[in-house]
Amino acid sequence: MTYDVVVIGLGGMGSAAAYRLAQRGLRVLGLEKFTPAHARGSSHGGSRVTRQAYFEDPAYVPLLLRAHEMWDQIEHDSGEQIFHRVGGLIVGAQDSGAITGSRASVEQFGLTHELLDASRIRERFPAFRPLDDEVGLYEPGAGFVVPEKSVRAHLELAAQAGAELRFEEPVTHWEPGKVTTGLATYETGHVVVCPGPWAPELLARLEVPFEIERQVQFYFTPSESLAGYPIHIWDRADGTNFYGFPDHDGAVKVAFHDGGEICTPETIDRTVHAHEVEAMVNAVRPAVPGLAGTFQRGVTCMYSNTADRHFVIARDEDVTVACGFSGHGFKFAPVVGEILADLTIDGATRHPIALFDPARLRGGA
Repeated sequence: MTYDVVVIGLGGMGSAAAYRLAQRGLRVLGLEKFTPAHARGSSHGGSRVTRQAYFEDPAYVPLLLRAHEMWDQIEHDSGEQIFHRVGGLIVGAQDSGAITGSRASVEQFGLTHELLDASRIRERFPAFRPLDDEVGLYEPGAGFVVPEKSVRAHLELAAQAGAELRFEEPVTHWEPGKVTTGLATYETGHVVVCPGPWAPELLARLEVPFEIERQVQFYFTPSESLAGYPIHIWDRADGTNFYGFPDHDGAVKVAFHDGGEICTPETIDRTVHAHEVEAMVNAVRPAVPGLAGTFQRGVTCMYSNTADRHFVIARDEDVTVACGFSGHGFKFAPVVGEILADLTIDGATRHPIALFDPARLRGGA
């Protein structure tokens, strides 16, 4: 069985890659060890923040501009609402990394935004309680995407474009030109690897260290409505940093962005413990008192972290990889699919991806 491309992993990035490759006329096989849009990795949880005022690095902004265009196109082609443009508010001290980094991005690229002092934040969003010395950067074009709908839409469009998709068929071995599962061996002209938290296992030859971090997403029934509120990211001086969402599907979601336990996909503790819920409530209560009303449930996921928290996207001969998205990658899914198709077919892409060269993480080797 011979294919032009075999895509390993059909989560957020792999599903988008399979679609873009099939759309360009290649014979594509997609392999996934679990069911479609599963909850065992990193592409689940009902919502993922998307924004363009990117404090992580202004170099991401051109990719985000393209991603937002592509979310619209995916929604049109699939008939599903995936992107909810509810606006986004980043709160922190004037000199906090989130505020200074976001301002650098919006100023460099002329992004629509507003700067709000604490009193303006309280007036506009009464449920929020910023400290007097905190400010907010509001981005009206921000919001959240639904990861499960994104994965399913990309998979359906990939299948319509001719991709062959196989689920519950784990890859046991791969090398350039050949991919083996428990059921068959497939020959291919190119391999695209989108392993998520299985990167240490599937990409050992990349010689890049990945750290898999357990994170918890908490869902609450709020004690006051947050319907119509923006997504919000709080960079607080005391270190209680978190991000949250408005009411969606009967709950509000909130989570920490760092500080999780190091694990593997096999050893992760998928139980959400009472002390974790208490820590989340204690962090949220001073800033958004009505958010953590009644706890509904908690769901674990995994970050695949690089040392500098930037991505790894690269082609080496007949293999292209996309991994190490470090807890902030899902918003890029459609443009990453486009980049992977570019690299696979042309060996290069018009998109700026120099920041994601894996050589930076192995001493320039």
